[in-house]
Amino acid sequence: MRIALPLSLTLAVIAGVALAQGQPRGNGIVVLNKDIMSAVEKTAKDAVNDSQIRVVSINGEYNVGVGVVHRAKTAGRDIGGGIEHSEITEVYHIISGTGTLVLGGNIDNAKATPADSPVVRVLNGPSTGGGRVVGGTGTTLGPGDVVIIPPNTPHWWTDIPTDQIVYLVVRMDPKKVLPAGYALK
Repeated sequence: MRIALPLSLTLAVIAGVALAQGQPRGNGIVVLNKDIMSAVEKTAKDAVNDSQIRVVSINGEYNVGVGVVHRAKTAGRDIGGGIEHSEITEVYHIISGTGTLVLGGNIDNAKATPADSPVVRVLNGPSTGGGRVVGGTGTTLGPGDVVIIPPNTPHWWTDIPTDQIVYLVVRMDPKKVLPAGYALK
């Protein structure tokens, strides 16, 4: 049996579908290169710096943080320990310099980072840090390289032979542990 719809109803349904597909669903968020480079310049003299530039809420469903990190040359000396974040996925895009990043394995003497630490409150949410990463895989990274670090993945820079390594970090925050609305001043 065939059901015929009036032409006006058929046109109204087609128009409604077309209109719904063309409706804007949100605004993009722009982080300008000048803001990224300004964050790099403000902390260029620090041996290690991680500066969150912005944290935005995406339709109230999850947060995304954008920051910049730089680490000074480390050849011949210990550069700190490994870290892992339990709820954040990090994506690094190397801007300048080179370094060897170890991913995976286990962190020696692992301890939870205190909840009131800026690492937890602003940068990475709940984290565990400690000594060196044992049993992971090291990869030398340079300008243009991208690395994705899922939650609960130990990571540790073991060697930075250039003056410093600078990278953009994007932090996916599905549990909204980072402070939405945060902006570097």
